[in-house]
Amino acid sequence: MDRAAPLAYPVAEPPEAGTAVELAEGVLWLRLPLPMKLDHVNCYAFRDPDGWTIVDTGFDSRRCRAAWQAALGGPLNGVPVRRVLVTHHHPDHIGLAGWFQAEHGAELLTTRTAWLMARMLTLDEQPSPVPETLNFWRSAGMAPELIEKRRTERPFNFSDVVAHLPLGFRRIREGDSIRLGGRDWDIRIGNGHAPEHATLWSRDGELVIGGDQLLPTISPNLGVYATEPDADPVGEWLEACERLRPHATESQLVLPGHKLPFTGLPERMRQLIDNHHGALGRLIELLKDPHIAVDCFATLFMRKIGPDEYGLALVETMAHLNHLRKLGKADRKRRGDGAWLWRRQ
Repeated sequence: MDRAAPLAYPVAEPPEAGTAVELAEGVLWLRLPLPMKLDHVNCYAFRDPDGWTIVDTGFDSRRCRAAWQAALGGPLNGVPVRRVLVTHHHPDHIGLAGWFQAEHGAELLTTRTAWLMARMLTLDEQPSPVPETLNFWRSAGMAPELIEKRRTERPFNFSDVVAHLPLGFRRIREGDSIRLGGRDWDIRIGNGHAPEHATLWSRDGELVIGGDQLLPTISPNLGVYATEPDADPVGEWLEACERLRPHATESQLVLPGHKLPFTGLPERMRQLIDNHHGALGRLIELLKDPHIAVDCFATLFMRKIGPDEYGLALVETMAHLNHLRKLGKADRKRRGDGAWLWRRQ
């Protein structure tokens, strides 16, 4: 069997904030700044007869609003934004959707789950971690001194970086088709990184809007949280990858939510699937002896996890452990301090 073509990056340099790179006729790539280790999110603009359709938006922050204002008066040539299509509910993707609705009169298109999640989270502001979150941290084995430190800190709130979402959106779902940027697109739904994550595949076979479902060089975070502590996002992710895989071709240019647009999607999908199977295999081997989740970091990620990555590492480790339990390959019992002690079956 021939090896799939490796990944390639037709455009090596990303656009500066407020500028754009034309990837295809009527398709612009914009990059918005984020105040974190992954310091950017990709957004895209598609030229329609009546204006622009924007895909994903960045945070509701001064820097992102300024970048959009520069882009609206620059590469978007003052042409109005008529629609905002959001791939999934995470704040770096939906943060300014409500601003485009309220200030620019744009219509919001997204999946029902994405809209409901975002709408709910913008209304759920917490001044300190709730008891359920503290218990979840204990169950993962977070050190008591770290829990005590975080107990009195204001946690990240969705509304900190997501503009108010007005009532009203247009639902997109699996099997729908849509026209934007002079092309017809099929909508295919992913899962795992975010529930009901929309991906769009142009019928001419040239472009794929991947959001965070289809990323190059980095793997999307698959996390379990106090909201659904027994969730299995790893299982949902693997199912979605296998279901989307037959639609991938080597010639498609993938427009991802982060990093660079790329070709070589069949090979990348193989990598994404194999990476998680490899991580699960390492974890099973480690669990010959009982371990709490936070003691699995080095084995799962094959590197030292620093303070900036700790939270994401914790929720992803819990996700992989939950998947092994779902498969009947690992089980857990509660330790005296509330932490789950995991061991392979």
